[in-house]
Formats: sequence, structure tokens, C-alpha cells
Amino acid sequence: MTTPAVQTVSIPTADGDLSAALALPTALDAPCPGVLVLHELFGLNNDIRRIARRFADNGYVALAPDLYSVGPRLRPVCIRRTMQALRSGSGRAFDDIEAARAWLAARDDVDESRLAVAGFCLGGGFALLHAARAPLGVAADFYGAVPRDPETLDGICPVFAAYGERDRVFAGQAPRLEGHLDQLGVEHQITVYPDAGHSFMSQYHGLRGFLIRHARMSVGYHHESAEDAWRTMLEFFARNLRPAPDV
Repeated sequence: MTTPAVQTVSIPTADGDLSAALALPTALDAPCPGVLVLHELFGLNNDIRRIARRFADNGYVALAPDLYSVGPRLRPVCIRRTMQALRSGSGRAFDDIEAARAWLAARDDVDESRLAVAGFCLGGGFALLHAARAPLGVAADFYGAVPRDPETLDGICPVFAAYGERDRVFAGQAPRLEGHLDQLGVEHQITVYPDAGHSFMSQYHGLRGFLIRHARMSVGYHHESAEDAWRTMLEFFARNLRPAPDV
């Protein structure tokens, strides 16, 4: 049976159904590791689905929740509410991410002891905070905001992070994150790519791609940096999500 590239699923929450994209590996011989994929400010779009599919191609059951799908559907309202949740460290977005994690962990084809989260920009900030609160084995933060107080990340799992040196807004978050994780004694691998800017992992086309490429902030896909980040992230994930040895 051919596995669909990406499926749309609904996850029940107290406030309504959370929509999400689900990507499955082509072969499911045993329970697989799972990964939550947390989207950028633009929301759950085809580029995030592409990223989820790439995780699946590398053996992960990948779930990308749409953090704008529960509650008011006016996009500006959804964005403002979600950004407020990230700034305050609480709110519906965190509840929705946890609902997605629990749904993923409960699947028969997922090894709940090998769960990861990977977030991009807005999602990167959520990935860090969620990983400090949830039973996860590893987290990836791509050019996300880092809280000022290191204690906010107390209890976090090993962290992979990547930023672009040309990112005029978020590049300074990399040394802050490294300092926090050093202080907390948490394993981490943080890379700042000298030729990359913001959203260097994202491939946008059409009008959105044009606007991003011509923004004053250095933004856009950088192939060499993105491919190196994929390779090193997957290696970091594999080291930290090894199955427990048989007793």
C-alpha cells in the first residue's frame, strides 16, 4: 500500500478540533520515533508539510499541528493570540502543542519513549519552552526566540539549534541559548551559519517568496546551510533517541 505524502488529521482538544499534517515513513516495521513540527508565523503551509515529509523520509512519524486552527479563524487574531502565548509562556498554543504531542505518543506506530520537537522561527520559540515541560528526548530550535531567564528552560532535553549570522533580528539569540544551556548543564549543539539569514530552512515561491527575498531583513532559503543543518540535526536526534537496550 502506498503511503500518502501527507495526511490531514484532526486532534480533539477542549476548545475544538486541532488540524494537523501527518507524514508517515514508507515502511513501518516497528514503532518509530515521532517528531512534532512547529510552524513559523505563516502557519501550517506546504513548506511545513515538505519539512514534515522529509522527517518521515528519515524514519520519523511527523506531526505538524496548525496552531491557528482552533478558535477564531481570522488570521490576524490567530497570529496575535499565538504570539502573546509565546511571550507570556502560557495560553492555548501550549495546550494545543501538548494535545498534539499526546496524540502522537499514543499512536501504535510511534515509540513514545523516542519523541522529538522541531520548531521554526515562531515554532522554534515554542519548541524550546515545550521541551522544558514535556517528556521529550530531543528538541530542535531553528532561529527561534530564547527566553531571557535560563530557569525557564530548566528540565529541557538535549537541544540542537541553528541560526543565520545574517539574521538581523534573531542571530543574537544563539549565544543567549548557548549560555542558558551551559548554565543548566544540558547537552546541546548550536550552529550559526555565516552565509545564512532568517528562515534559511524554508523554501517559499510565488509572491511570498518574492517579498521574503526582497525584505530589508536578511531572509530566505540557503541551500548549503539548510542541508548541513538537516544532516547534523538528524545525527543529533539519532544519538539522543536511541532505543533502550533489551533487558
